[in-house]
Amino acid sequence: MKNTEYFYDYPRYSNLKELIGASIEKYAENPAFLLKEKRKITYQEFGEQVKFFGNGLFQLGMKSKRIAIIGKNRYEWILSYVAVLLGDITVVPLDKGLTDTEIENSLKQSKADAIIFEEKYLEIMQALKEKTNLQELICMDKIEGVKSIEDVIELGKKADMKEYEKQEIASDEMRIILFTSGTTSSSKAVMLTQRNIAENIYSMKCVERFLETDVNLAFLPYHHTFGSTGQMMMLASGVATAFPDGLRHISENFREYKVSVFVGVPLLIEAIYGRIQKELVKQGKLKTVTQAKKISNFLLKFGIDIRRKLFKQIIDNLGGSMRMIISGAASLDKDVAKGFNELGIKVIQGYGLTETSPVIAAENEKYSKYGSVGFPMRNVEVQIVNKDEKGIGEIIAKGPNVMLGYYQNEEATKEVLKDGWFYTGDLGYFDEEGYLFITGRKKNVIVLKNGKKVFPEELEELVNKIDFVKESMVFGFPKDDDVDVSVKIQYDETVRKEKYLDLSDKEFEKIVWNQIKEINKELPKYKYMKHLILTTEDFIKTTTAKIKRFEEIKKILENKKI
Repeated sequence: MKNTEYFYDYPRYSNLKELIGASIEKYAENPAFLLKEKRKITYQEFGEQVKFFGNGLFQLGMKSKRIAIIGKNRYEWILSYVAVLLGDITVVPLDKGLTDTEIENSLKQSKADAIIFEEKYLEIMQALKEKTNLQELICMDKIEGVKSIEDVIELGKKADMKEYEKQEIASDEMRIILFTSGTTSSSKAVMLTQRNIAENIYSMKCVERFLETDVNLAFLPYHHTFGSTGQMMMLASGVATAFPDGLRHISENFREYKVSVFVGVPLLIEAIYGRIQKELVKQGKLKTVTQAKKISNFLLKFGIDIRRKLFKQIIDNLGGSMRMIISGAASLDKDVAKGFNELGIKVIQGYGLTETSPVIAAENEKYSKYGSVGFPMRNVEVQIVNKDEKGIGEIIAKGPNVMLGYYQNEEATKEVLKDGWFYTGDLGYFDEEGYLFITGRKKNVIVLKNGKKVFPEELEELVNKIDFVKESMVFGFPKDDDVDVSVKIQYDETVRKEKYLDLSDKEFEKIVWNQIKEINKELPKYKYMKHLILTTEDFIKTTTAKIKRFEEIKKILENKKI
């Protein structure tokens, strides 16, 4: 398939006001959000609340201003985000995991005029009002003496709506400021336009099949592009969205809301599949299910699909309606993707970055290949440059989804934007059929003294298959004027207790080493992992569950723990 072959027709919108407006009109009576106590908010009701809240913001003098949002995924978050953008106001989504200092730095750097926040941030917001540009504090929750979203909605209801409703959208100007990291006052902030997001949704809608009967669980944080653009995609499709009660309650929420579409990160998707496998082992059904998969795979060759009937009990444990899982942010284990697909739940992998709004390439129901991230999106050009002898090089992309640049950081912008092309910093290759494969991050590659390159992600995929491994990180540990390929493993204490309870730490470490040696046997010698660190501690991570490699390596080097 080339990226000129598409399956679905979808209008091309210039901005989110056009896109959301059309969706509210088309799906007016559909539930847009499913809340607790079986409360439903239809698309029409959502549209009215957006207008009232947005109009209230105008009454507070927020027209043409900048408004930050911070908090967990909830209805009030997305209501705020849409209301701000439909008023052509600039939105600044902030990571709920930021420290007080990082919040302050982000507000100062973005020059935010107001912030919409959850109750738990009240004290820090009141303190920051004196230190930053903040003029208005708006709480998502009702607190006495504090302006709430509810208050602003009431204000909007009472005032004339014409100005907000007729507000024109500057589709190609910066209207979203997204921080790639919030650790310093000079963190990079991505500048996106409404056209960036609308075009990305357009290209995805041309190849992915979302149904207006679908229910989505909003797990990925909204401050992340994959989370917020993904939610806009759901609204563009007439899908209903529910909100998770937390990581521990995901399976329960699948059943409660009859979730049919789930967008998640590989770590969680792999954990869900791992639990399915453990339960099958516990019930003594793994062999039976494995045999059933072989039969259903054989029948599929003749166009006979009995998977969802054959594996109904397993699907019922996921709520009974799950039909599609979308994975992004990192590489998904091939066996997990294959395993879900064999059960009758389609797994689709995508690839993108904050700077590209975010999707650059994706699989779809018709075209997928295990290990790949599919094909470039309809309106995105992708090339591989500076290839090595294996055809692996840096992935660069061009299209209407590419950011304007980094806010007030011309130097960093020039490093990644060249002649209209965005240099992703990711390494990959196209196979003979045109599928895109990601091999790792350019900055993560371990370069040995002899010039050989080791891609950590490739080795981690093998290490993570070991039953007691929760997660791993492969890195280069300095040795004289070279580096040794090394691995840090976070092991699962539960599995250790189940299988290796009587072993001492030293004996258990020997078991782990033997497993690593078995992996090494299948690798060229220069890729051999020579050092091991074992821990039960969680890795330092981003909010999308990516390991912060350089912080981890810095910690290892400081402790000299090898």
